[in-house]
Amino acid sequence: MVMNNWFLFVLFALASFRLTRLIVYDKITKFIRNPFIEEVDVQDEDGSVVTYVRIKGRGLRKWIGELLSCYWCTGIWTTAFLMALYYFMPKFTEWLLFLLGIAGVAAIIETVVSRLINDEN
Repeated sequence: MVMNNWFLFVLFALASFRLTRLIVYDKITKFIRNPFIEEVDVQDEDGSVVTYVRIKGRGLRKWIGELLSCYWCTGIWTTAFLMALYYFMPKFTEWLLFLLGIAGVAAIIETVVSRLINDEN
């Protein structure tokens, strides 16, 4: 499949967004983060719960923990990974980009709809 540059750019952006959120925030990938960071829940004065991140270890372990606790940092590496994968395995990566891109759009739509519903209540 030949994709034009703008479509490919948007697809990469959405796929990178979704992959980054998957790695940094989603519960399903907590096992990846566990060796490097500890998530600590603290109750604020108003009763709301705030999650803080504590980086574990030293050296490479600490570096990976710092990376996984930073959405922007992880985003650069996931984008670089997707671009390299696309360069070496374009057919497989197109499928992965569409999967992650569609999931990214779905996540954005769900967030907007949830906020609209919560604002009405």
